[in-house]
Amino acid sequence: MDNYKDLIFDKSFVNGKWQHVGDSKIEIKNPVDLSVIVSVYDEGRDLINQAIDAAYTAFPLWKKKSAKERSVVLKRWFQLIHEYKEEIAIIMTLESGKPISESRGEVDYGAAYIEWFAEEAKRNYGDSIPGFTADKRIITIKEPIGVVGAITPWNFPLAMITRKIAPALAVGCTVVVRPSEETPLTALAISHLANMAGVPPGVINTVVGSNASEMGKELCESRKVSKISFTGSTRVGQILMEQCAPTLKKMSLELGGNAPFIVFDDADVMLAVKGVIAGKFRFGGQTCVCVNRILVQEGIYDVFVRELLEAVQKLQLGNGMDESVSVGPLINRKAIERMKNLLIDAERKGAYIATGGKAVEPQFFQPTVILNATPDMIFAKDEIFGPLAPVFKFKTEEEAIVMANDTIYGLASYFYTNDLNRSWRVRDQLEYGIVGINEGLISSEVVPFGGVKYSGQGREGSKYGLDSYVDIKYVCIGNV
Repeated sequence: MDNYKDLIFDKSFVNGKWQHVGDSKIEIKNPVDLSVIVSVYDEGRDLINQAIDAAYTAFPLWKKKSAKERSVVLKRWFQLIHEYKEEIAIIMTLESGKPISESRGEVDYGAAYIEWFAEEAKRNYGDSIPGFTADKRIITIKEPIGVVGAITPWNFPLAMITRKIAPALAVGCTVVVRPSEETPLTALAISHLANMAGVPPGVINTVVGSNASEMGKELCESRKVSKISFTGSTRVGQILMEQCAPTLKKMSLELGGNAPFIVFDDADVMLAVKGVIAGKFRFGGQTCVCVNRILVQEGIYDVFVRELLEAVQKLQLGNGMDESVSVGPLINRKAIERMKNLLIDAERKGAYIATGGKAVEPQFFQPTVILNATPDMIFAKDEIFGPLAPVFKFKTEEEAIVMANDTIYGLASYFYTNDLNRSWRVRDQLEYGIVGINEGLISSEVVPFGGVKYSGQGREGSKYGLDSYVDIKYVCIGNV
């Protein structure tokens, strides 16, 4: 059980070594009881710049390796993560509060990106293009863009990192990772395993620090960094975009969401309820693709609400290390206060809390179903990021589409229907990068993950996931 302690580190990983510059530390706390797991050195501008320099120096050598050579190293890393799956899952649950079953699932999910891109590296194809005159031959080749800055959130402390750096490493880029200071231990653990797998010094650098704005600014403004990949809030994404403008960096941004979950009269009610439970309450609602608004057609509303309440009341709140627990704590006190404020606003505007609605010390919040939800309530426009499930009623398909699209965000959306024609009509009209039809779990390494509108730009995962990490070079051979 205590083997996981061998994978807990208190320093950042730069240029193949565990390093720290200053003496200040961050306490990494277990959100279940606020006990300190370990104190990690709190780094900033100085070590970030050392990491950038290390990545910049390592880039030419890593780029020169063949796709097969890089693939072999990545596959070793993938195997080591699976070998230490239980230890990593325990660390993830301790620092994030995520139920242990979900942490194990994330280890599998995150590692899958490494395996996928280890294979895709060998299929980073260019093209041969017919010449525009008889004596010309034209080819295109794809080359790694350079040093990548990866800025990742706390809610998926493994998968959000591997989804970014696996394709980067696969094509020959080097990376500087700035994980969230809330959950850095998983990032440091997999950096150690990457080193064990034979990733050369400087190719992966992981720097932990509490001053997110300072560290992000250094990555954005450095001329040695060619690309930024960020997952987080829309506002921070906008700031990073402004900071990247002077150096014209390539960017991938996976930002906020406001996912609608539409249940039509002809839907399978029990399947839809199962989809809500999976899509709303996974990690206590703290994911970017979590269901934010449940839109139910009036003909099925009563039966759906009855079944949903029964299912939600069965969810077990508690310590994520308990195998029977399905909903753990929220990440911090700020999240608890946000849930309280959203409920105060909703009740003032006529909502009814059908189940849950209470905070439980120190950082738990009951799975909550809110009825009589209306578009003027704050959670109708803003991302909830917690275990609140507001239910809205609608009459017609046209009304549902308008309600679903009435947001600045466009990441994930879901709808349930057994009408084939409706499934095509609704799919075409939803303004989202991801659409789940009769399915609440939509993430995988083989699919292009990303949004439209204020939810960001670019796609991660799938065969398209390499595109953001390469430049296309056109070569014209004349006088043949």
